[in-house]
Amino acid sequence: MIVIQTIRSLLFEIGRIFIIILVVPFGLLALPLHPVKRSRILGWCAHLVIPWLRFTCGISHRIDGLNNIPNRPCVLLVKHQSAWETFALQTIFPPQTWVLKKELLYIPVFGWGLWASRPIAIDRSTKLNALDQVVVQGIRVLAEGRWVVVFPEGTRVPYGQKKKYNAGGAKLAIEAGVPIIPVAHNAGRLWGKRSFLKSPGVINVAIGQPIMTDAENPRELTRQAENWIENKLKEWAKQAGSL
Repeated sequence: MIVIQTIRSLLFEIGRIFIIILVVPFGLLALPLHPVKRSRILGWCAHLVIPWLRFTCGISHRIDGLNNIPNRPCVLLVKHQSAWETFALQTIFPPQTWVLKKELLYIPVFGWGLWASRPIAIDRSTKLNALDQVVVQGIRVLAEGRWVVVFPEGTRVPYGQKKKYNAGGAKLAIEAGVPIIPVAHNAGRLWGKRSFLKSPGVINVAIGQPIMTDAENPRELTRQAENWIENKLKEWAKQAGSL
């Protein structure tokens, strides 16, 4: 079983690398285009990777709450468990970009694609603190018509664990006057943090109702999103335990 799982995971990784190498040049050529159009082109990568993952590793996903997606850009607060969500979110939501560490842009090929997407890259060497950078760059991204993905825990957290939720995403949403959309998933159950091996199965994804940000406290809004996300994860874990 482990041998088969290893072979399938290896096939996926080879294909994923090939897809990234194939798509990134198109993203670089699309630099003169509007950011939304450029994001759609770079999104080809995700629309190829997710079916390839299903074919090679037997990992699919089901989505609840698609009707909660508004028709205008929002800030997504998302649980971060693996690399899966960085691809899957692009197949679920409109053109988007992410809040990430500037160092990721220096990774060959993959980093070039990130750079072409014009993400909200946090530079810790500047005098402007991380929260201010998220707000300043995020307002620009939202004004362009793109959504902003924020992983409020700041890093990938193993399945079943959690870290403190930072209020930067909520602060951006308040300053930009857009709603927050909480997104829960349990991808880490099948594709673990920094794990090469991937287990077949179905990933649950839930999209919460928009959290309006009119005259609200960013920490309170973050707490609302956190409670909804973590409760959804507990609900899925309980359902899995009763099977």
